[in-house]
Amino acid sequence: MNRMKHLFCVLLVAALGSFSFKANAYTERNILQKAADEATLKNVLVMKQAWVPYPAYTDRAAWDSLMGPNKQRLIQAGEKLLNYKWQLIPATAYLEYERSGNRKVMEVPYDANRQALNTLMLAELAEGKGRFIDQLLNGAYMSCEMNSWVLSAHLPRQSSKRSLPDFREQIIDLGSGGYGALLAWVHYFFRKPFDKINPVVSLQMRKAIKERILDPYMNDDEMWWMAFNWNPGEIINNWNPWCNSNALQCFFLMENNKEKLAKAVYRSMKSVDKFINFVKSDGACEEGTSYWGHAAGKLYDYLQILSDGTGGKISLFNEPMIRRMGEYMSRSYVGDGWVVNFADASAKGGGDPLLIYRFGKAVNSDEMMHFAAYLLNGRKPYATMGNDAFRSLQSLLCCNDLAEATPIHDMPDVTWYPETEFCYMKNKNGMFVAVKGGFNNESHNHNDVGTFSLYVNTIPVIIDAGVGTYTKQTFSKDRYTIWTMQSNYHNLPMINGVSQKFGQEYKAT
Repeated sequence: MNRMKHLFCVLLVAALGSFSFKANAYTERNILQKAADEATLKNVLVMKQAWVPYPAYTDRAAWDSLMGPNKQRLIQAGEKLLNYKWQLIPATAYLEYERSGNRKVMEVPYDANRQALNTLMLAELAEGKGRFIDQLLNGAYMSCEMNSWVLSAHLPRQSSKRSLPDFREQIIDLGSGGYGALLAWVHYFFRKPFDKINPVVSLQMRKAIKERILDPYMNDDEMWWMAFNWNPGEIINNWNPWCNSNALQCFFLMENNKEKLAKAVYRSMKSVDKFINFVKSDGACEEGTSYWGHAAGKLYDYLQILSDGTGGKISLFNEPMIRRMGEYMSRSYVGDGWVVNFADASAKGGGDPLLIYRFGKAVNSDEMMHFAAYLLNGRKPYATMGNDAFRSLQSLLCCNDLAEATPIHDMPDVTWYPETEFCYMKNKNGMFVAVKGGFNNESHNHNDVGTFSLYVNTIPVIIDAGVGTYTKQTFSKDRYTIWTMQSNYHNLPMINGVSQKFGQEYKAT
């Protein structure tokens, strides 16, 4: 009982005590731009896709070696799609977002098509007999016929403010960037087989990627996630590294003019610097553990592509801050699948073991590599499926190494993030407490300054309810009418009948 009292005293001090850092600090680190100016970058670029770490499609011995135990699994997944019917997304599916707020009507068929295209790509790379080429051609052709690759929930960022694609304007979002990167990889591996059938498909792919990704990326300074017009108090979140990593793949795979490529890559460095400047140097992910893979994880993807594309000459993997950003995931893991779930995060997760392992290897973190093996829980590591071409391909590079890693989840008794104002504490009696200070205008914010969660023997006892299914309301002026976003439904007092309000000024002091 005394230990319990002591723990809650520490908890109260951590939650309500005096913090010595500003929660919304932005620090002009600009570490990518300090690593190289545009002229230096131009001199170290690896041109004509010589940086790609995978064999040529026709090098079957190399693919057999790389695939290992993944080969049959990927071929079997592709066989299930040999008769896949590519799904048309009607205008009403897009319009449903503005009519009812429902995103899924558009997103479900969209994601099914992307996953099918990625799976067929992996299957053909695994088998190499041309059996999946016609279906890949169908998927690529259909994708180019779409007016837009942007998700319906993000299309209101068009000038029209509507959720139906406007062919007169191309913007880049999480969906379009990922779609463009996937098609760029399909083009890279299968352009020659496609050209034997009809070269117009490859030309159409190049045209679509240029018009939807390359051109708007270079010509539109108003895309909020690039943060070129950022003002203090505004949020720079996971969209920045996520969209930039996708765009960077498109440029490295499609642009062979050194001058143009250097300008594009340096533009991406300036943009990603904004995200690194915004993130606290302690490395915590204020967006919650569910977004770690899209925030810190996508920053890792971006930095890996940049390192590969410059022959390792431009790399931030020795920066302590980047390592801290990676280790945030292992520190936030409670056990038995439970994670600390501040902000819009699910209570269960843990992350992708293959991503965590690659990140850990890049930053030389034994903690992350052992944690990745621990998450597998004795299972064999297999290639990542889904709709993310880069992560699927990268996962092939580390399956064998991860299979040999020692499974350990070893974290300190106390982890303190002084700028983000998170604190994790555990003891030998199986208690784990997570406490949050911060402020009420964080990315994926809940009004939750001072909240805490308690776990006993990895079981949540005092919980954070998390977040519901995303709708139009979730990211609108009505966000804080949703009960999960309100302080009343976190582990916080209502003082004189007043709950916490939304805003930068409502913060731990």
